[in-house]
Amino acid sequence: MQDQPADVLILGTGIAGCTAALTAAEAGAQVTLITRAEEPEDANTRWAQGGIIYEGEGDSPQLLAEDIQEAGGRICNPKAVRQLSKLGPRLVREVLIEQVGVEFDRDSADELHRTEEGAHAMPRILHVADLTGKAIELQLLKVVQQHPNIRLLTRHTAIDLLTLSHHSNVAADHYRKPACFGAYVLNQQTGRVEAMLAKHTVLTTGGIGQIFLHTTNPAGARGDGIAMAYRAGVRLLNMEFIQFHPTMLYHRNAESFLISEAVRGEGGELVTHRGEAFMQRYHERGSLAPRDVVSRAIHNEMLIDGGPCVYLDITHKDAAWLEQRFPTIYHRCAELGIDIAKQPIPVVPAAHYACGGVWVDLKGRTNMRRLWAAGETTCTGLHGANRLASSSLLEGLVWGWRCGGEIGKLVHEQDYYYPEIDPWQYQTQEVDPALIKQDWLTIKQTMWNYVGLVRTNRRMKRAYRILRGLRQEVEDFYESARMTDEMIGLRNGVITALAVLHGAYENRKSCGAHYRED
Repeated sequence: MQDQPADVLILGTGIAGCTAALTAAEAGAQVTLITRAEEPEDANTRWAQGGIIYEGEGDSPQLLAEDIQEAGGRICNPKAVRQLSKLGPRLVREVLIEQVGVEFDRDSADELHRTEEGAHAMPRILHVADLTGKAIELQLLKVVQQHPNIRLLTRHTAIDLLTLSHHSNVAADHYRKPACFGAYVLNQQTGRVEAMLAKHTVLTTGGIGQIFLHTTNPAGARGDGIAMAYRAGVRLLNMEFIQFHPTMLYHRNAESFLISEAVRGEGGELVTHRGEAFMQRYHERGSLAPRDVVSRAIHNEMLIDGGPCVYLDITHKDAAWLEQRFPTIYHRCAELGIDIAKQPIPVVPAAHYACGGVWVDLKGRTNMRRLWAAGETTCTGLHGANRLASSSLLEGLVWGWRCGGEIGKLVHEQDYYYPEIDPWQYQTQEVDPALIKQDWLTIKQTMWNYVGLVRTNRRMKRAYRILRGLRQEVEDFYESARMTDEMIGLRNGVITALAVLHGAYENRKSCGAHYRED
């Protein structure tokens, strides 16, 4: 079926998607906001522990910009850096604090508490204990769900972008400038595929960590937006720069659990199993060095010692302080028999953040008309080769606000063309969960072993042989299978993995999060 056109169709309900929806709706646009998840708060944003960049004592846009450039290997987009450095702190105050009502932690003088994180020159990070992302996500959704111009749909999975080049039945449309006019969307509850038409479509689908064996990302971070953009012919950039978070909890009985960088910001020290601090041998900032440096240092120490992990020691802080400052980390570790006030936390690096993605300009426009993007799905150039800690939430806020505002100006001023398209062709072959699971395992292990923290030409050639063959198998599977969210995710995952691999193989120079041993 073909839905009535919306002014804006936004795919994803994290900080970028919700901010874009709210900003466009405030400008009078009718917004449809969808998520594949059962609960709208189940987005990448919810899992961000550390905080969001604000401004420190004696801080300035120039000082923040310098830290971003330094962490990013000096290949950041200077225009994007300037935009975030100037606009970001203002939007934290005006949107998150004043409009949305996020209650960030305060000190004894009732001033906003600012903590320090790796590669920052000063304490400038606002937080809500160690669940900052969750606090922001829930408050944003509360405001979004109350707005009369926003329709929020859960359990709706975008399958493909609708474009003039790929879907119009009018032959002459293929000669027009490429443009997007919505998306095919699976309603998981009914099994029906809807053509959701829109004047403007916004990709805010989050990260891609699930293509790696070890990741801090939630289950939905499988590269949906990246793969849809790729199939539509939209430009991708900097896909090789995958930031590995240095400190994921290492425990055989625990699911992926992030140990926030804020633990190191509060004095936590990385040590070997013998209790020896080692980070000063790798960087002058020690345990607060940029994430790519810390991750590779841990990787190297593990190779030297032959152990499965290193340790993060914050035992110089007492239990009451730790429980108040890091309640989630404190109690999760306690559940696993780790008293972080008395013993160091076992940690390993894990795939955490994609610095590259769908190319966008300062307003969030892609190179396809009527298609926008914001948040981790994108490459604004802000992060360069390696993301500065706590800049991700701020980037989602800034570019979500910008693209939502720009769309709000356009929807009432232009005429929009919607071509005739073919109805969806349904297939009936049942999806075998064993095949889905095995194919995902192949993707994850291939990417972890051959396109992970340390890369070589030989390893990546082997990855190409594996993933190209798998992609063909998955496409054949997809063409005959009954449409499910799992099938869509697998198809997107293998394409996203190939996009990362291609970027890594073509870039022969080590920089930041892309490290080639050869």
